[in-house]
Amino acid sequence: MSNTQTQANRLTLKQTSLAMAVSLALSAGAFAQESEAQSPDEGAKKQDLYEQIIVTGTASGKAVRKVDTSFATTSLSAEDIKKLVPKSTADVFKAIPGVWAESSGGVSGANVFVRGFPSTGDAPFLTLQLQGVPVFQPPTLSFLENSTLFRVDETISFMDGLRGGPNSVVSNGQPGLTTNFLLKEGGPTTEGLLKYTTSSYDLQRLDGVLSGELAEDFYYMIGGYVQQSPGIRDAGFNSEKGQQFTINLTKELDNGKLNFFTRVTDDHGAWYLPTPLVEGVDNEYTQLGTLNRQATIQYGPDGTSESFDFGEGRGWEGSITGGSINLELGNGWTFVDRFAFTKGDADTLGLVPNGSAVALSEVADNGSTAIGAVTGTEYNGSTLVQQIGRWVVRKEIESFTNDLALTKAGDSFEATIGLYASDYSAKDWWSLGNQSYHVIAQGGENLTGIDCNDNADSCGWNYDINSAGDGKTTAFYGAVDYQFTDQLSADIGLRFENHEIEYSVDEGLDGVITKVVQYDESDTSWTTGLNYQFENNSGVFLRASEGSKMPYFDDFRDNYGAYEAGSDLIFDVTQYEFGYKLARNNYNLYATAFFNESESSQTPFPSAPSQRFITEAMGVEVDAAWFNDDGLSVTLNATIQDTEITESDSNPELIGNEVQRQPGWQLRVTPNYDFEIGNFMASAYANVIMVDDRYSNNENTVVLEGYEQLDVGFALLSEEGLKFELSMQNITDEDGLTEGDPRNPTAPNGRFIMPRTATFSVSYEFY
Repeated sequence: MSNTQTQANRLTLKQTSLAMAVSLALSAGAFAQESEAQSPDEGAKKQDLYEQIIVTGTASGKAVRKVDTSFATTSLSAEDIKKLVPKSTADVFKAIPGVWAESSGGVSGANVFVRGFPSTGDAPFLTLQLQGVPVFQPPTLSFLENSTLFRVDETISFMDGLRGGPNSVVSNGQPGLTTNFLLKEGGPTTEGLLKYTTSSYDLQRLDGVLSGELAEDFYYMIGGYVQQSPGIRDAGFNSEKGQQFTINLTKELDNGKLNFFTRVTDDHGAWYLPTPLVEGVDNEYTQLGTLNRQATIQYGPDGTSESFDFGEGRGWEGSITGGSINLELGNGWTFVDRFAFTKGDADTLGLVPNGSAVALSEVADNGSTAIGAVTGTEYNGSTLVQQIGRWVVRKEIESFTNDLALTKAGDSFEATIGLYASDYSAKDWWSLGNQSYHVIAQGGENLTGIDCNDNADSCGWNYDINSAGDGKTTAFYGAVDYQFTDQLSADIGLRFENHEIEYSVDEGLDGVITKVVQYDESDTSWTTGLNYQFENNSGVFLRASEGSKMPYFDDFRDNYGAYEAGSDLIFDVTQYEFGYKLARNNYNLYATAFFNESESSQTPFPSAPSQRFITEAMGVEVDAAWFNDDGLSVTLNATIQDTEITESDSNPELIGNEVQRQPGWQLRVTPNYDFEIGNFMASAYANVIMVDDRYSNNENTVVLEGYEQLDVGFALLSEEGLKFELSMQNITDEDGLTEGDPRNPTAPNGRFIMPRTATFSVSYEFY
């Protein structure tokens, strides 16, 4: 065996052992000590696809083999995530079957859809966990979804993505998608990595991570990054910038493990919005620029004026601190407690289109020209202009979550009881609207000589609020898994949840409280599954579950009339799944057929009337991988689904239509080839993405055409730990659209996928 091969095997062994150690950190009574002293050959065997481990979705918190589970889940290692070259956390979710993630809005504020569940945007059916604990109890608030609060960096070991199934019972009881990111842990050996990254859009980023032993059986991992760039869509200034720092401490005990972590983030980026679909505007266009980033808006009954820097964009300035206790108590008893405290600001400032592009002559006071408010340039009547709203959202959030479980395991059963509790709050200050005509150009400036611009009361609408909300969710849950024979097992889980909301809103910023909510309701969710293993590494499962989309602060504001009329605003979600799983040494196949029915309420934009309806969705998810001994591997995920609105109280004409924004099919194929070049190990890979047509609105009147995207990458790793990586995304510069104009579906506006980019990094890893 060559030195290069030996080095590669050692790296593979180290990465595999680390992933296993982190996985089993959540298992009471299972530890990764056995992986520390394995030979390279044994380490290679750990790569076998039937040994994939997942930690998300079990009521006990114990790690299990993926092929033994009776629910649909996908695991991505740190290397898998790197090959996605994610520009945002939501980019990672694109590798999960059954999920449609729109990350075209920038580093924050993604739209994430799951298995045909209806939504106008944000991510009402997404929970993001760190170390097994939700980072924030509400999956979505207006202008805030979970992925905004999280940044992927070199401190991440792997991620699980669980769809449906046990989600209705475990964690925060959100029935759609739960993504769980696990941090790297330290070990007896001091290890580290330093990485510099740049790009075709002038990204400057430095990552670092260091881990090792502080004392006997007491380990640390520290890491983070600092970065800045003008943005993938060049704003002319550093519109994306931030930093993050993470500490993860682990103490191995004779009968378990203690873990404590803290993660501090201050990271913001420009909010990319739908753009006018006119000549001269493409996937590199952004309205934001030096000429318009600073603007004065008026709000409140007295027309108070205040200046803002819209270059702040969207982001997260806050921290997530938590940990876990995992103890084996003896006689089959285990105890797991996980907790997290989240606090910070998640603000949104952006330039939002309002209506179609028009010729300046149609709106200019003199019928022909107008003057640039910054440069003094006189623009002629043929210049294209568009109303742009200067939106400001200040949002302060806080939450404390604790999830504990006590498990008893016998010869043929495992029973768990648990208590989940979360207290959370959100304080909002909004000024939405503030429209003014701007030149349609990269960073196009505001204009004078237009009545709408020069007289604030004559241009469009404003919606200003000051709100404060506190919530408390307490749930008792239990689950039993019984092994009838070596091949047949069944499980059942039950969750009883009490949900309390105290919320008040001042609409208009005049000091008058217009909406007050005092809410206290309970609901019960359940899941049951049947699992049959044909053999050790193949089987089928059936699962049924019923969960709920619980109401949070914005749901009451948008549906205040229904709340006053006595509606509990709890929307039921029923799901059925049938799965097939096959795992061999060098390939696996997981296929899950699903059917769901969900109640929903949607509001196209704040202050608009809500729309209530029921939808059904059915489809198939495929998650597969294959590799051979010659270094070639291929992973595939695909989704085919059919959605239908079956009932609508507000608009019967919607019945029979497809759910908006979600494709009928999507496919991602990732081939990879590992080989040697001299004293280097090399890796070449690609991501081939294909997406079907979608409708921009529930009325199905606006079609978003399907598209194909190709990403490629190449990496070189030396024996000394020096690594060079080059990747290109969207190399054909496809200009597919992820959405139209969600606030005005008839307006010819749309948000493009990200343009062609290239990223280069050089890193040094030591151990």
